[in-house]
Amino acid sequence: MTQVNIHEAKTNFSRLVSAIKSGAETEIIIAQNGVPAARIVPIEAVKREPRKFGFAKGQFDFDYEAFQALDVEVQKLFDDEQERNRQNGW
Repeated sequence: MTQVNIHEAKTNFSRLVSAIKSGAETEIIIAQNGVPAARIVPIEAVKREPRKFGFAKGQFDFDYEAFQALDVEVQKLFDDEQERNRQNGW
């Protein structure tokens, strides 16, 4: 454990963080007028749980037949627009 005053901590902040990160120091105390005020300690790695696929399975009702009918209608509109453009010479 190392203790530094605020001025030294401000001046050498990057060095202090590097010392913590590398494991050279386990804790650095920052003092104000000789009185401990704060400490720098390493943070522990956050362990993430693996993502769960399919968590929403069965939550949504999808009408595939209605989707196909809509697709046919959109394609018909697109074809009609293409034909109008050809007739107008575009």
